[in-house]
Amino acid sequence: MIVLLGSSGYFGGAFAAELRRRGVSFIPLTRSAFDYTRFDYLFDYLRNMKPAFLINAAGFVCPPEQEGSEKAREQSMLANALLPQMVARVCLMTKTPWGHVSSGSIYTGAKIVEHGEARVERDLSRRRLREHFDQHPERFAGFNETDEPNYSFRHPPVSFYSGTKALAEEAIRHIGQSYIWRLRLPFNEKDSPCNFLSQIQGQASLPDTVDSFSHLGDCVRACLELWYVNAPFGIYNVTNPGAVSLRRLAEALLAAGTLTRLPEFAAAPETPSPAVEKTLPSHCILDASKLLNAGVKLRGLDEALQDSLQKMRHGGRSAPPTRIIPRPPVPPS
Repeated sequence: MIVLLGSSGYFGGAFAAELRRRGVSFIPLTRSAFDYTRFDYLFDYLRNMKPAFLINAAGFVCPPEQEGSEKAREQSMLANALLPQMVARVCLMTKTPWGHVSSGSIYTGAKIVEHGEARVERDLSRRRLREHFDQHPERFAGFNETDEPNYSFRHPPVSFYSGTKALAEEAIRHIGQSYIWRLRLPFNEKDSPCNFLSQIQGQASLPDTVDSFSHLGDCVRACLELWYVNAPFGIYNVTNPGAVSLRRLAEALLAAGTLTRLPEFAAAPETPSPAVEKTLPSHCILDASKLLNAGVKLRGLDEALQDSLQKMRHGGRSAPPTRIIPRPPVPPS
């Protein structure tokens, strides 16, 4: 039996759907029904129920325009940083293995490999880098699980959300038996405010940059597979292998008929000012090699995007595949 925290949220709902599909016995917990943020409540519950595994899919994502408010920061700190620490200690005391949904937004940029050497570029929206990616995507390597997060409170400027997610990882990664699953820009064919493909449709402008993505269904299945195949506990980047520029993604949405016009694309200046640096959002490439080497299969980003876009075009139904994304996915480094 599995205990699922945050079952009413975007990721929690996806985990619940996948567990039902597999016929796995689980208990979905929401804060409205059971206050799992209370140490004593959760400790007694796990001690009595003795679940085989716990999934923490609870979290708080604040709209960017509200992130600076005291209330939003308090909610973000409680849900994204303090709750995982408490869950880690409860699971340690009750000897419960568990998994935590983290985020790839604790990184920004990518590693550029040229002449046998790698350098980190933090801002992939600089025109020369975006054009370089179009010409040589194989030279862009993702951050792996041994790389220290470079978009955190320790490495500002940073969004408050990303700071709290990095803080949680730092606090829990050596406590008990746990998986830390890093997902990035979730998407599928279903319209939702949390679906990045839906978000693009409401944007008048986008940064001209490059990113990794996580197909929601693929990555929830991959997270569970790590547990079922007895993969070593630890941190895993759970993204569909590859990367794509937001410009080409928008062009694919336009071709699929889900966009009526392309948004404006803005490249960053080659030498950004301090004011620009302070507002720099996270856009990054992650390396999913560790996940694949653990024996967990995951579709390439190109295939996953094609599938979702075709289903969006045909009202959620499968359709004969056509190549929509013109660039191949970046192979894992």
